[in-house]
Amino acid sequence: MSVEHVLAGTAPEKVFEILQRDGCVVIDDLIGPHIIAAIRDEIAPYLNASPKGTDEFDGFKTRRAGMLIPRSPTSRDVIMNELVLEIAGKALAHANKFQLHCTQMISLGPGESPQPIHRDQWAFDMFPFPVGHDSTFATMWALTDFTEENGATRVVPGSHKLDDNKLQFEVADTVPAEMRAGSVLLYTGSLYHGGGANSTDATRDGLIVHYCLAWLRQEENQFLGVPQSVLEQLPEGLLRLMGYDRANFSLGFIDGGRDPIAAVRPELEKGDEPVGLEQMAHAIKVDT
Repeated sequence: MSVEHVLAGTAPEKVFEILQRDGCVVIDDLIGPHIIAAIRDEIAPYLNASPKGTDEFDGFKTRRAGMLIPRSPTSRDVIMNELVLEIAGKALAHANKFQLHCTQMISLGPGESPQPIHRDQWAFDMFPFPVGHDSTFATMWALTDFTEENGATRVVPGSHKLDDNKLQFEVADTVPAEMRAGSVLLYTGSLYHGGGANSTDATRDGLIVHYCLAWLRQEENQFLGVPQSVLEQLPEGLLRLMGYDRANFSLGFIDGGRDPIAAVRPELEKGDEPVGLEQMAHAIKVDT
């Protein structure tokens, strides 16, 4: 089974339908060459200064550079892509809100070996989330063409429907998510996947932007990694996606109930949200 591709103008409902069925889908040509070039230029100094991985998972011939929000202004529009956020909202609709989980440029070098096949949501202490209750929603943006030969992300379509009993898949069980530069692979946190082997003499460069349920801890600490000087430049929507927001009526507030965005941008503070007792009562089936 191959990974299904759709055009950039495809309705979010159709994209989500494929995602529900297969656990993954590629949207072709969602960003243009000028955006790719700008991101690569902005990240290059940090990527070049990053050491290669030291284990099989991170890759002995792979470099990674995270914290894209302060390092790559162009990537902010990619993180906030309206189509992707709408699909993320559908994929993570079992929570009240979702937030930014991780941003990273990955440069998979020549001669790299395949990454172990895994689920992203194992990051949460291997907690066995129920089938259909994904904790994360992932995007891999191709900044170069992704081919089977240069290490395109490998996936096991349909594996998101399996119980979380730590199955062991081999590369032979996977298919490559090949795509042109500017395209994006979407996949759920429960989909088994891994980076492929690079048998070419060029790097395979991709940008990962992951989102997670807002009541979970983020993989990449946006609060410590983005300085105040950058926070002052960011739009409110991105700040709240980073985590400067209540995850629900009682998660994330400061100073006895205030909007957490007040800690970094007081002018954006909103009033107290409803306590939500009716919502809580309904959730635990208490008759009020």
